[in-house]
Amino acid sequence: MEHNRFELVLQTISSGLVAKIIEETDLDEDIAIEKLYSSKLYLNLEKEETKVWHYSVSKLYEILDKEIKTGQLILPEF
Repeated sequence: MEHNRFELVLQTISSGLVAKIIEETDLDEDIAIEKLYSSKLYLNLEKEETKVWHYSVSKLYEILDKEIKTGQLILPEF
C-alpha cells in the first residue's frame, strides 16, 4: 500500500480505537491515547506488513483489552 494511504488508514483506525477505549472505559481522551500509543498492539498496528490494520476497531479493542489485562499481545491467526 502506498505510504500516504497507509498513514491515512492508520489515523482512521487509531481515532476509532481511541473513541472505543473512551466508550468502553470512560477514560479521559489523553489517557486513552496514551494507552493505545504505549501498547504492543500499536507497535504492530503501525507496521503495514503485520496486517494488523485489517482487523475491525471492535476486534482491535478486544486485543488491546486482553493485552492490558495480561501484559501479552495475542493476535488472532488469519
